[in-house]
Amino acid sequence: MEEKCYESYPLRMVILSSSLSISIYLIGAYILYGLGIIFAVLYLLFCLGIEVQLLRKGCTSCYYYGKTCAFGKGRLSSYFFKKGDPSFFPNKEVSWYAVLPDFLVFLFPLAGGIILLFYEFNWSILLLIIIVFILSLGGNAFIRSLTCKQCKQRELGCPAAELFGKND
Repeated sequence: MEEKCYESYPLRMVILSSSLSISIYLIGAYILYGLGIIFAVLYLLFCLGIEVQLLRKGCTSCYYYGKTCAFGKGRLSSYFFKKGDPSFFPNKEVSWYAVLPDFLVFLFPLAGGIILLFYEFNWSILLLIIIVFILSLGGNAFIRSLTCKQCKQRELGCPAAELFGKND
């Protein structure tokens, strides 16, 4: 059965996906705060930089530019950046190297948490590492399973869907 593509995603989907990202960022910052406030601040600036790059380089050429995509970024991008060339998006090549910064959002807190655990074992840090691991890998996979199958850009061509093998 063919899934219906959204022209505009429901607000509940935007809230769910945004809550996931924000939770990962905040838990990661909290873990890294254990190493010093500078690590938490640098981490949050790194996360902000990734988000701005996505808004500027990806969202401006996406079908959902100016619309409510599953992540709320299509509309947000239109407030800050000019519309790009829609033909650019499906032709953009995405490699595992290109998504490395997204993995670093999870790997930095993991590394920081492991350092903290070696320095002084703490159950709450261990629990937070496990939570950020589950949210980063399982949570993101779950969100993508809900959102990508109803995405109009996937139909038009999405390099991320091709990279992750979700282009049906």
